[in-house]
Amino acid sequence: MAPTPRIDPSRPPEPYLSFWRERHLCTLTTLRPDGTPHVVPVGVTYDPEAGVARVLARKTSRKVAHILAATGVDGPGARVAVCQFAGRRWATLEGHAAIRTEPEAIAEAEDRYEERYERRPSPNPDRVLIEITLTRALGKA
Repeated sequence: MAPTPRIDPSRPPEPYLSFWRERHLCTLTTLRPDGTPHVVPVGVTYDPEAGVARVLARKTSRKVAHILAATGVDGPGARVAVCQFAGRRWATLEGHAAIRTEPEAIAEAEDRYEERYERRPSPNPDRVLIEITLTRALGKA
């Protein structure tokens, strides 16, 4: 079996980018303090121009706690991955996650979420943004 070619996350080929514009439920993988993976369903938006993926979350969620626990320990942030698939097509984005709380960053993420998922997220005063600075992209779109 041929290896899956790496994709430049800042300059993905059009089929890959198009796949990330389609409405798909995704997963976010964070690492627990003991190193085991924690995988949860999420909505993700991909912004190759900025080199980031965005996930909206509740500030008290386990995924946010895992990211906060790992941030600043070693390097630029918690290592995470987001993934989606449909049939034989799949796409994974990997990178370093940070928690953003600025209202303008959250509002931009909500706008992008609405564009991709065709609905506005419900208001939530406990909302934060998981912003993933991308380091790798893989997939077959």
